[in-house]
Amino acid sequence: MTKINQTSIYHGGCHCGAVRFRVQVKKRKGVDCNCSICSKKGFLHLIVPKADFELLQGKDFLTIYQFNTKQARHTFCRRCGVHSFYYPRSHPDGVDVNLRCLDGMVLDQFQIEPFDGQNWEDNITQIT
Repeated sequence: MTKINQTSIYHGGCHCGAVRFRVQVKKRKGVDCNCSICSKKGFLHLIVPKADFELLQGKDFLTIYQFNTKQARHTFCRRCGVHSFYYPRSHPDGVDVNLRCLDGMVLDQFQIEPFDGQNWEDNITQIT
């Protein structure tokens, strides 16, 4: 079993393969948010510093969706529509990777905690 604080490199991307990335993970702790957009997409969050994320290919395939405060930049592949990562409002110096978009069957290597994003303003300080 992989330890929660063991540093590892993961690769991932969108469904069609146009978007590919590499992420260095120092803490295997994910978040399952129930807000309107995350619950519809099934996004499982892994927030990492921008320095630990590298977009390997597909910049030209990315489209950005913004809503409400327009601070978060929700990126998705314009070819297949998969939302493999985005730039979150909560962590402006980070990248939020969708754990479901990592290569292989790796979800069991992560501790997933629920987050009440329906009440985002009241709970955002809980995400570290």
